[in-house]
Amino acid sequence: MVQSAKAIPSTWCPGCGHFGVLSAVKKSLGELKIPNHAAVLVGGIGCSGGIHNFLEINGIHALHGRLLAQAVGIKLANPKLTVIAAGGDGDGYAIGMGHFMHAFKKNASLLYILMMNETYGLTKGQAAPTAPIGFDGNVERPFDGIRAALSQEVPNFVARTFSGDPRTMGKILTEAITFNQEGRGFAFVEDLSPCVTYNDTYKEWRQRVLDLSTLPGYDPTDRKTMFRLYLETVEKGKIPTGVFHRPAAPSAEAESLELKLLPDRIGPAESDIGIDRNRAGYDKLLQAVT
Repeated sequence: MVQSAKAIPSTWCPGCGHFGVLSAVKKSLGELKIPNHAAVLVGGIGCSGGIHNFLEINGIHALHGRLLAQAVGIKLANPKLTVIAAGGDGDGYAIGMGHFMHAFKKNASLLYILMMNETYGLTKGQAAPTAPIGFDGNVERPFDGIRAALSQEVPNFVARTFSGDPRTMGKILTEAITFNQEGRGFAFVEDLSPCVTYNDTYKEWRQRVLDLSTLPGYDPTDRKTMFRLYLETVEKGKIPTGVFHRPAAPSAEAESLELKLLPDRIGPAESDIGIDRNRAGYDKLLQAVT
C-alpha cells in the first residue's frame, strides 16, 4: 500500500484565500471517506501549487504549467485513485494554457482546482493573465477561464467558488469529486482566492459575486442557457459563481480502458503483465513486427 505523506505547516500569508481551498479539500475528502492513500494531489508552481504539502495524502509538485498532464497520466494509470490537480491562474492560464484546454477534451475523471487571484503572488505581485487593465501596468484584457470552459462542447463539470464563502465551496468540491468518482469525466472549479499581500480583493469580490442558481432559468444541464446567463451577469458588473455545467457522459478512462488490451478496465498500474496470462497477446504482437 502506498503511504501518504506527512503534512508540514503552511507557508501562506495569514488571510490568504488558499486556506479556504485547503479547508474545503480536507472536508470533502473526509465527507466522502476517501482514505489518505487513495488520494493524489498534483500541485503546480506558485503559492497555490504547494497545497499538497499541507495535506497528509500523496502529492506531486509538477513542472510549471504541466500539472494537468501529470494528473491525467496518474488517473489513466490507476483509475481507482481520487486525483486532484491544484494550481493558480498564473500557472494554469499562462504557461499551462495548452494543457488547460486539452484537459476538457481528454475528459479524464479528475478535479482541477484553479485558485485565481489576478497576480503572481510568489514572485511579488506581477499581473497574471486574469489581471484587470491597469493592474501593475497591465494593458491587456483579462482572460476568463469559465467563459473558455463553457465554450467547449465537451461534457465536463464546470463551477466557480469564492474563498469568502467556504461553506458553499465545500459543497461544490464534494459534488465535483463525486462527479469524478462516478466516472462522469473532468471537473473544473475556479476559486476566487484573494492574495491579501499583493491584491486583496475580498471586499470587492464579496460585493460583486452572484450565485447563478438564484436566477430565473438556471439550468446547469443546458450549456447554452448557462453561457447566456453567465455573459449577462458579467455585463452587469457581477461575478458569476456556482455550478455552471453538470452533464453526464463516459470519461476518458472509461473509454480508453474498454480497449481489448485492458479487458479488466483496471488501468496499467494494476494490470497483470505476466507472460502466462498474456502469452497470446504477446505472440500476436511479435508476429506483427517480425
